[in-house]
Amino acid sequence: MSIPLLVLFSALCLSAEVVWQDVASRVIHNTPVGDDLLAGEVARDNQSDDAIYFKVHVDPLSDVASEEYDAAFQLFEKGEPRLAVGNAPEAWGYSVHHAAETGPDNKRPGELNLRSSQPEAGPLGAFKTYELPRINKGRTLVFKVQFVPGGDDLVTVWLSPNLGNGATEENQPEALTTKFKANAAFNEIRLNHQGGGNGWIFSDMAVATSFQDFIIVRFWQTWWFTALSIAGLLAAVVLAARIIEKRKYQLRLQLAERENAVERERARIAQDLHDELGSSLTRLAMMTDSLRELKNDPAQIESRAARISQTSTETVRALEEIVWALRPGSDTLQSLVEYIAHFAQELFEGSTARCRLDLPDNLPDHPLPPNMRHNIFLIVKEALTNALKHSGATEIQVHAKADGQTLELVVSDNGRGFDEPAATAEQTRNGLGNMRRRAEQMSGQLSFTSNNRSGTQVTLVVQLPGIATNANA
Repeated sequence: MSIPLLVLFSALCLSAEVVWQDVASRVIHNTPVGDDLLAGEVARDNQSDDAIYFKVHVDPLSDVASEEYDAAFQLFEKGEPRLAVGNAPEAWGYSVHHAAETGPDNKRPGELNLRSSQPEAGPLGAFKTYELPRINKGRTLVFKVQFVPGGDDLVTVWLSPNLGNGATEENQPEALTTKFKANAAFNEIRLNHQGGGNGWIFSDMAVATSFQDFIIVRFWQTWWFTALSIAGLLAAVVLAARIIEKRKYQLRLQLAERENAVERERARIAQDLHDELGSSLTRLAMMTDSLRELKNDPAQIESRAARISQTSTETVRALEEIVWALRPGSDTLQSLVEYIAHFAQELFEGSTARCRLDLPDNLPDHPLPPNMRHNIFLIVKEALTNALKHSGATEIQVHAKADGQTLELVVSDNGRGFDEPAATAEQTRNGLGNMRRRAEQMSGQLSFTSNNRSGTQVTLVVQLPGIATNANA
């Protein structure tokens, strides 16, 4: 055990203690002598030289201003009365009797008024030094006896002292402190009352070896509560710091993910520019150059011009897709649906087939990841292109529905349809394989329904991560 801990342990072992206590409330009325409460548990004689502290709480049931009486917490030694604290027979105020001296305002020998921090008002507004006992105004009396061998003992009485946390006998106000001498040897404590009125209530009585034993420390004023509070505060600070750091980390992670998504989108757009626009422009250049060789063949020139026009149109659409992907505000669900409508109208412009659009105009304005937006559009684009080129349909319908967590897109036609198993061999031509792969990348569900009588229906259902997250938050 270290020296500081040993010192602390020794101090705790040698600390003062309450040697007697009676917390019961006792109504004392017309008991001139009273009964002994100590039963020999504590005693001091005229040879003692230590200090003893006494405490008692009193609640007068009589108003001394109108009824003359005396009431006291009194020490006895072998049946002989000694120091009494309360209300002396002729003192009228809080006082003592059987003292070795008489107070300046007292007439009866041995009586002494106690100083109070709430003194009574005297003639012409002057204040007396004492306080009158009054009904429903309880007071706590604490007094110390410093025993002097063979002589009068030194007594200090505090009327309603501060017994809160941090209080000591040294820091009690002088206004409520009274010092005098008396014979305070005792082996009995008695409670007495005589005269007018209904008596006094005595409670919370104790005898101790230290003033500090009477200090009332609430649980929130204890060292362990303070330690727990500090520990709790530190734990809260640490937890708050960890939460803040975790949120910062999550924000950095989200930012990094967004940056990665942007980089992937840039790479995709660059690839599209290279693959689609680059190859289309190369074909256009080659077909334009070949026109010079066909100047004497009008039919070939017309056919080649038609191919140039078609390639130009496809190139313009590819460029529009790239511009749409780059345009601010294009990353929302509503923007996606509006662009699908724009694409469908342009694709079927001039076609004998009619395209009917059933697309809501009040979808949540929620951002979509670039790869999801791109894959959804390409699946719908492939379905519309297949319907236009291969189904022979006269009517194509595009239907979209969002229920807050999922998006459902349906492209249907009234064409000749196809046999699903037989179509597997043609997936490279009609793009069904690419459509399935794009749906799998989004963890979506892609289904085909087709027969010769009712045409083809392509249904795509995808979970919208951003909307689902908000719904569960």
